[in-house]
Amino acid sequence: MSEVYSLFSKNPQILSEKHAVTLWKAVGFLSEIGMETEAIAKVVTEQMPSLSFHPLKGPRTVLKSLEVDKATLCHIIKEDTSKLISLASRVASVNQTKLQNPSTYIEKTNFLLSLGYLENTEEMAKARKQFRGRGDQLQERFDCLVQAGLDYNVVASMIRHSPSVLNQSKEVLVKKIDCLRSCLGYPPESIVAFPSYLCYDIGRINLRFSMYAWLRKQGASKPNLSVSTLLVSSDARFVKDYVNIHPEGPVMWEYFRKSLNID
Repeated sequence: MSEVYSLFSKNPQILSEKHAVTLWKAVGFLSEIGMETEAIAKVVTEQMPSLSFHPLKGPRTVLKSLEVDKATLCHIIKEDTSKLISLASRVASVNQTKLQNPSTYIEKTNFLLSLGYLENTEEMAKARKQFRGRGDQLQERFDCLVQAGLDYNVVASMIRHSPSVLNQSKEVLVKKIDCLRSCLGYPPESIVAFPSYLCYDIGRINLRFSMYAWLRKQGASKPNLSVSTLLVSSDARFVKDYVNIHPEGPVMWEYFRKSLNID
Protein backbone atom coordinates (compact mmCIF):
# COMPACT_ATOMS: atom_id res chain seq x y z
CA MET A 1 0.00 0.00 0.00
CA SER A 2 2.84 2.39 0.87
CA GLU A 3 4.42 1.79 -2.57
CA VAL A 4 1.19 2.69 -4.34
CA TYR A 5 0.76 5.80 -2.17
CA SER A 6 4.32 6.85 -2.97
CA LEU A 7 3.74 6.41 -6.69
CA PHE A 8 0.59 8.52 -6.62
CA SER A 9 2.30 11.17 -4.49
CA LYS A 10 5.22 11.48 -6.89
CA ASN A 11 3.02 11.26 -10.00
CA PRO A 12 -0.35 12.87 -9.15
CA GLN A 13 -1.13 13.30 -12.86
CA ILE A 14 -1.69 9.54 -12.99
CA LEU A 15 -5.02 10.14 -11.25
CA SER A 16 -6.38 12.27 -14.09
CA GLU A 17 -9.20 10.59 -16.00
CA LYS A 18 -7.19 10.22 -19.21
CA HIS A 19 -4.17 8.58 -17.61
CA ALA A 20 -6.24 6.48 -15.23
CA VAL A 21 -8.12 5.01 -18.20
CA THR A 22 -4.84 4.30 -20.00
CA LEU A 23 -3.52 2.51 -16.91
CA TRP A 24 -6.72 0.51 -16.52
CA LYS A 25 -6.54 -0.59 -20.16
CA ALA A 26 -2.99 -1.80 -19.54
CA VAL A 27 -4.30 -3.94 -16.69
CA GLY A 28 -6.93 -5.31 -19.08
CA PHE A 29 -4.20 -6.09 -21.63
CA LEU A 30 -2.28 -8.15 -19.08
CA SER A 31 -5.40 -9.94 -17.94
CA GLU A 32 -6.36 -10.79 -21.51
CA ILE A 33 -3.02 -12.48 -22.23
CA GLY A 34 -3.54 -14.67 -19.16
CA MET A 35 -1.23 -13.08 -16.62
CA GLU A 36 -1.87 -13.95 -12.98
CA THR A 37 -3.16 -11.28 -10.59
CA GLU A 38 0.04 -11.22 -8.54
CA ALA A 39 2.18 -10.78 -11.65
CA ILE A 40 -0.11 -8.01 -12.94
CA ALA A 41 0.28 -6.20 -9.62
CA LYS A 42 4.07 -6.40 -9.96
CA VAL A 43 4.00 -4.99 -13.50
CA VAL A 44 1.69 -2.15 -12.54
CA THR A 45 3.72 -1.28 -9.44
CA GLU A 46 7.00 -1.18 -11.36
CA GLN A 47 5.70 0.51 -14.51
CA MET A 48 2.75 2.62 -13.33
CA PRO A 49 3.95 6.02 -14.63
CA SER A 50 4.91 4.59 -18.02
CA LEU A 51 1.69 2.60 -18.35
CA SER A 52 -0.33 5.71 -17.55
CA PHE A 53 1.27 7.73 -20.33
CA HIS A 54 1.73 5.09 -23.04
CA PRO A 55 -1.48 3.69 -24.54
CA LEU A 56 -1.03 0.06 -25.59
CA LYS A 57 -2.04 -1.70 -28.75
CA GLY A 58 -4.59 -4.46 -28.45
CA PRO A 59 -3.30 -7.89 -27.36
CA ARG A 60 -4.24 -9.52 -30.67
CA THR A 61 -2.32 -6.88 -32.64
CA VAL A 62 0.78 -7.30 -30.48
CA LEU A 63 0.69 -11.11 -30.57
CA LYS A 64 0.29 -11.10 -34.34
CA SER A 65 3.08 -8.60 -35.01
CA LEU A 66 5.50 -10.40 -32.69
CA GLU A 67 4.42 -13.86 -33.84
CA VAL A 68 4.23 -15.29 -30.33
CA ASP A 69 1.49 -16.82 -28.20
CA LYS A 70 0.04 -15.41 -24.98
CA ALA A 71 2.13 -17.60 -22.70
CA THR A 72 5.38 -16.48 -24.35
CA LEU A 73 4.46 -12.80 -24.14
CA CYS A 74 3.53 -13.26 -20.48
CA HIS A 75 6.88 -14.90 -19.79
CA ILE A 76 8.81 -12.05 -21.44
CA ILE A 77 6.94 -9.33 -19.56
CA LYS A 78 7.21 -11.07 -16.19
CA GLU A 79 10.97 -11.42 -16.58
CA ASP A 80 11.38 -7.75 -17.51
CA THR A 81 8.32 -5.60 -16.86
CA SER A 82 9.64 -2.75 -19.03
CA LYS A 83 9.17 -5.00 -22.05
CA LEU A 84 5.42 -4.33 -21.93
CA ILE A 85 6.00 -0.74 -23.03
CA SER A 86 8.68 -1.47 -25.62
CA LEU A 87 6.69 -4.28 -27.22
CA ALA A 88 3.11 -3.07 -26.95
CA SER A 89 3.12 0.73 -26.83
CA ARG A 90 1.32 2.42 -29.71
CA VAL A 91 4.16 4.91 -30.03
CA ALA A 92 6.98 2.34 -29.98
CA SER A 93 9.05 2.72 -33.13
CA VAL A 94 9.51 -0.10 -35.62
CA ASN A 95 13.23 -0.20 -34.86
CA GLN A 96 12.58 -0.43 -31.13
CA THR A 97 10.22 -3.34 -31.64
CA LYS A 98 12.79 -5.14 -33.75
CA LEU A 99 15.41 -4.66 -31.09
CA GLN A 100 13.11 -6.31 -28.58
CA ASN A 101 12.15 -9.21 -30.87
CA PRO A 102 10.76 -11.94 -28.58
CA SER A 103 12.16 -14.83 -30.60
CA THR A 104 15.66 -13.39 -30.20
CA TYR A 105 15.01 -12.85 -26.50
CA ILE A 106 13.80 -16.43 -26.04
CA GLU A 107 16.74 -17.91 -27.98
CA LYS A 108 19.20 -16.09 -25.74
CA THR A 109 17.27 -17.11 -22.63
CA ASN A 110 17.32 -20.77 -23.67
CA PHE A 111 21.05 -20.60 -24.30
CA LEU A 112 21.70 -19.12 -20.87
CA LEU A 113 19.48 -21.74 -19.26
CA SER A 114 21.58 -24.43 -20.94
CA LEU A 115 24.65 -22.96 -19.20
CA GLY A 116 22.99 -23.38 -15.83
CA TYR A 117 21.64 -19.90 -15.20
CA LEU A 118 18.31 -19.85 -13.36
CA GLU A 119 15.31 -18.09 -14.81
CA ASN A 120 14.04 -14.85 -13.25
CA THR A 121 17.18 -14.26 -11.19
CA GLU A 122 19.56 -11.33 -10.91
CA GLU A 123 22.32 -13.58 -12.19
CA MET A 124 20.31 -14.28 -15.36
CA ALA A 125 19.61 -10.57 -15.88
CA LYS A 126 23.31 -9.79 -15.47
CA ALA A 127 24.30 -12.58 -17.86
CA ARG A 128 21.87 -11.29 -20.48
CA LYS A 129 23.83 -8.04 -20.55
CA GLN A 130 27.27 -9.69 -20.45
CA PHE A 131 26.67 -12.03 -23.38
CA ARG A 132 26.43 -10.07 -26.62
CA GLY A 133 24.81 -11.53 -29.71
CA ARG A 134 21.80 -13.63 -30.61
CA GLY A 135 21.19 -16.98 -29.00
CA ASP A 136 22.11 -18.87 -32.17
CA GLN A 137 25.38 -16.92 -32.48
CA LEU A 138 26.31 -17.62 -28.88
CA GLN A 139 25.50 -21.30 -29.37
CA GLU A 140 27.67 -21.46 -32.50
CA ARG A 141 30.63 -19.96 -30.63
CA PHE A 142 30.07 -22.32 -27.72
CA ASP A 143 29.88 -25.33 -30.05
CA CYS A 144 33.14 -24.46 -31.78
CA LEU A 145 34.95 -24.79 -28.44
CA VAL A 146 33.36 -28.18 -27.85
CA GLN A 147 34.28 -29.24 -31.38
CA ALA A 148 37.86 -28.20 -30.64
CA GLY A 149 37.97 -31.05 -28.14
CA LEU A 150 36.81 -29.54 -24.87
CA ASP A 151 34.17 -31.25 -22.75
CA TYR A 152 30.72 -29.63 -22.90
CA ASN A 153 30.48 -29.12 -19.14
CA VAL A 154 34.01 -27.77 -19.01
CA VAL A 155 33.19 -25.19 -21.68
CA ALA A 156 30.02 -24.21 -19.81
CA SER A 157 32.08 -23.63 -16.66
CA MET A 158 34.70 -21.65 -18.58
CA ILE A 159 32.06 -19.42 -20.16
CA ARG A 160 30.34 -18.69 -16.88
CA HIS A 161 33.71 -17.74 -15.42
CA SER A 162 34.60 -15.53 -18.39
CA PRO A 163 31.45 -14.53 -20.37
CA SER A 164 33.35 -12.19 -22.70
CA VAL A 165 34.85 -15.26 -24.40
CA LEU A 166 31.62 -15.66 -26.38
CA ASN A 167 31.52 -12.00 -27.39
CA GLN A 168 33.97 -12.84 -30.17
CA SER A 169 33.20 -14.39 -33.52
CA LYS A 170 33.53 -18.11 -34.12
CA GLU A 171 36.35 -17.42 -36.59
CA VAL A 172 38.43 -15.55 -33.99
CA LEU A 173 37.93 -18.29 -31.40
CA VAL A 174 39.02 -20.95 -33.89
CA LYS A 175 42.16 -18.95 -34.74
CA LYS A 176 43.13 -18.72 -31.09
CA ILE A 177 42.66 -22.45 -30.51
CA ASP A 178 44.67 -23.21 -33.67
CA CYS A 179 47.43 -20.86 -32.52
CA LEU A 180 47.63 -22.70 -29.22
CA ARG A 181 48.18 -25.96 -31.07
CA SER A 182 50.36 -24.84 -33.97
CA CYS A 183 52.69 -22.48 -32.10
CA LEU A 184 53.12 -24.33 -28.82
CA GLY A 185 51.71 -27.79 -29.39
CA TYR A 186 49.41 -27.29 -26.40
CA PRO A 187 46.02 -29.03 -26.26
CA PRO A 188 42.82 -27.00 -25.77
CA GLU A 189 42.66 -28.31 -22.19
CA SER A 190 45.62 -26.10 -21.34
CA ILE A 191 43.34 -23.05 -21.18
CA VAL A 192 40.62 -24.58 -18.98
CA ALA A 193 42.09 -22.86 -15.91
CA PHE A 194 42.68 -19.68 -17.91
CA PRO A 195 39.63 -19.13 -20.17
CA SER A 196 40.40 -15.43 -20.53
CA TYR A 197 43.18 -16.54 -22.91
CA LEU A 198 40.47 -16.49 -25.55
CA CYS A 199 39.89 -12.79 -24.86
CA TYR A 200 43.45 -11.68 -25.54
CA ASP A 201 44.35 -9.89 -28.75
CA ILE A 202 45.45 -12.33 -31.44
CA GLY A 203 48.50 -10.18 -32.23
CA ARG A 204 49.73 -10.37 -28.65
CA ILE A 205 49.15 -14.13 -28.64
CA ASN A 206 51.07 -14.71 -31.87
CA LEU A 207 53.99 -12.55 -30.79
CA ARG A 208 54.40 -14.06 -27.33
CA PHE A 209 53.92 -17.63 -28.54
CA SER A 210 56.33 -17.21 -31.46
CA MET A 211 59.01 -15.83 -29.18
CA TYR A 212 58.52 -18.55 -26.59
CA ALA A 213 58.53 -21.30 -29.23
CA TRP A 214 61.86 -19.98 -30.52
CA LEU A 215 63.33 -19.85 -27.00
CA ARG A 216 62.29 -23.45 -26.40
CA LYS A 217 64.06 -24.57 -29.55
CA GLN A 218 67.20 -22.87 -28.31
CA GLY A 219 66.85 -24.64 -24.98
CA ALA A 220 66.75 -21.25 -23.29
CA SER A 221 63.40 -21.59 -21.56
CA LYS A 222 61.38 -24.09 -19.58
CA PRO A 223 59.45 -26.39 -21.93
CA ASN A 224 55.91 -26.11 -20.59
CA LEU A 225 55.20 -22.63 -19.30
CA SER A 226 51.50 -21.97 -18.73
CA VAL A 227 49.55 -19.85 -21.18
CA SER A 228 48.74 -17.33 -18.45
CA THR A 229 52.45 -16.93 -17.64
CA LEU A 230 53.15 -16.07 -21.27
CA LEU A 231 50.34 -13.55 -21.70
CA VAL A 232 49.53 -11.78 -18.46
CA SER A 233 52.74 -9.79 -17.97
CA SER A 234 53.44 -6.47 -19.68
CA ASP A 235 55.70 -6.33 -22.74
CA ALA A 236 58.48 -4.80 -20.66
CA ARG A 237 58.27 -7.61 -18.13
CA PHE A 238 58.10 -10.28 -20.83
CA VAL A 239 61.17 -8.87 -22.54
CA LYS A 240 63.07 -8.79 -19.26
CA ASP A 241 62.05 -12.28 -18.11
CA TYR A 242 62.19 -14.14 -21.42
CA VAL A 243 63.45 -12.23 -24.44
CA ASN A 244 66.66 -11.09 -22.78
CA ILE A 245 67.64 -14.51 -21.45
CA HIS A 246 69.15 -15.35 -24.85
CA PRO A 247 71.80 -13.22 -26.60
CA GLU A 248 69.82 -13.22 -29.84
CA GLY A 249 66.50 -12.80 -28.07
CA PRO A 250 66.09 -9.04 -28.68
CA VAL A 251 66.84 -9.47 -32.39
CA MET A 252 64.28 -12.27 -32.73
CA TRP A 253 61.72 -10.26 -30.75
CA GLU A 254 61.99 -7.40 -33.23
CA TYR A 255 61.90 -9.86 -36.11
CA PHE A 256 58.63 -11.37 -34.88
CA ARG A 257 57.15 -7.93 -34.23
CA LYS A 258 57.85 -6.83 -37.80
CA SER A 259 56.80 -10.10 -39.44
CA LEU A 260 53.50 -10.04 -37.53
CA ASN A 261 53.00 -6.30 -38.21
CA ILE A 262 52.84 -5.42 -34.53
CA ASP A 263 53.79 -1.88 -33.54
